[in-house]
Amino acid sequence: MKKHSFFVTACCLLFSVYCLLFLPACKGKEQQMKKPAVPVTVGTVVKKTVPVQIRAIGNVEAYSTVSIKARVGGELEKVYFREGQDVNKGALLFTIDPRTYKTALESAKANLARDTALAKKAEEDVVRYKELYKEQLVSSSQYEQIFANAEAIKATLKADAAAVENAGLQLSYCSIYAPVSGRTGSLLVNQGNVVKANDDKPMVVINQIQPVYVTFSVPEQYLHEIKRRMKSGNLSVDIFFSKDDKNPFHGVLTFVDNTVDTATGTIKLKATFDNKDKALWPGQFVTVQITLSTIQDAIVVSSQAVQTGQQGQFAFVVKNDTAELRPVTAGITYEDVTVIEKGLDPGEIVVTDGQMRLMPGAKVEIRKPQGAESKEQGAKGIEQNQKPEVPAKDKTK
Repeated sequence: MKKHSFFVTACCLLFSVYCLLFLPACKGKEQQMKKPAVPVTVGTVVKKTVPVQIRAIGNVEAYSTVSIKARVGGELEKVYFREGQDVNKGALLFTIDPRTYKTALESAKANLARDTALAKKAEEDVVRYKELYKEQLVSSSQYEQIFANAEAIKATLKADAAAVENAGLQLSYCSIYAPVSGRTGSLLVNQGNVVKANDDKPMVVINQIQPVYVTFSVPEQYLHEIKRRMKSGNLSVDIFFSKDDKNPFHGVLTFVDNTVDTATGTIKLKATFDNKDKALWPGQFVTVQITLSTIQDAIVVSSQAVQTGQQGQFAFVVKNDTAELRPVTAGITYEDVTVIEKGLDPGEIVVTDGQMRLMPGAKVEIRKPQGAESKEQGAKGIEQNQKPEVPAKDKTK
């Protein structure tokens, strides 16, 4: 009897150990088999024509910038424009008190008149002394002296004429005109102040903004393609104020710098824009886009589908409601899609949202994006509101 009870006790202990060791494993496998599907949103791999574009940050520059300075000194008599006003080429901007320069001009003219009279007298003396010299009534030295005096007075006349011209120039500098058409900046010298000739401080700065430049830099790897496109014709450039801007400004690439910046590995470029409505302003930052070429029938997928892991880029492909991890080689990105050079085929379904909870072989539940659901609900509500009301039947009949 004792041996029998001992045997029964041992069997009970072995059964308990078996339950403790194997039942949790079975339970874990059962829970794994019953693990719920991961909710994801998906997209389709398609073929599409994709432009090859370069994007960069650019800076608007004035087509030309002119610092207006006085070429003569004196009191600033009058200002003929307002700060920030558009002026045309040749418009009068400033006048400086001209009285000093008028006086100098009159003095130069008087000297010219005096020396003109002396020159006329000297010429007459030369003619008279020449006849006397022929008749040997005067010596050769006297004739030579008269001739030398006449030539000296002729030279003095030329100097007087130059002095008159210079005095006229100085007087003309009292009126300052706009050398280019553009917009004036801040007025740095007010009426009544005394200005100096060629002072370091300009009186006003004019920026020509029609047309206008946009300066930007691109990686040197694109230089060969840009030069090739410029040889075949004008290379168009588009600029945007923001990412959401759908109405770009169109211009033409007009300048390629003659050297690559070795510190950054970029090349400086300039594009010219008409800026007819003056929307572009010097100093403004814009997004620049250059279209170099197009890829026909490119295999593209939503950029959200392409993930990066330790082994490189990959995407989850959905087959029979199961996620399959697929290594991919991604190319250029255009708007919200990415070109796939290797790894995906057109028509395949890929996960665009929910990858964080996915593992290879996991079950997936395809759901619509939240925006699409709200749009459908809104559309249903509109349809219900648009349905005509059916009049209730008259129960009194």
